Amino acid sequence: MKAENAYRTITEVADLLQIPASVLRFWETQFHQIKPLKRMGRRYYQAEDVVLLARIRDYLYKEGYTIKGVQKRLKMEDPDSLQEGSAALVSNKATDKLIQELNDIKTYLSDYVSD
Repeated sequence: MKAENAYRTITEVADLLQIPASVLRFWETQFHQIKPLKRMGRRYYQAEDVVLLARIRDYLYKEGYTIKGVQKRLKMEDPDSLQEGSAALVSNKATDKLIQELNDIKTYLSDYVSD
């Protein structure tokens, strides 16, 4: 399993947040706060980026904000509040399922690999 602070690809983030990668690319054009690392044409997101993206997703899809509304809301928020949002990601159903699958693989492999 990747460490919590590991970089994630756009596909991993899209799967985690259950939104298309094209939406993430569009959001980059609308929210200057989203700044993934770009290497050789690939995007890599840090944990803080994923928390911000989850917050944007929730504002848009769950709370009904418009893009402009989310932009205003993010300007008013304290940047440190993004750290508090990381707990919401941990409880994401897709994340929980992935963690369970990785633990199952780890258990399976431990029978074949000695320490």
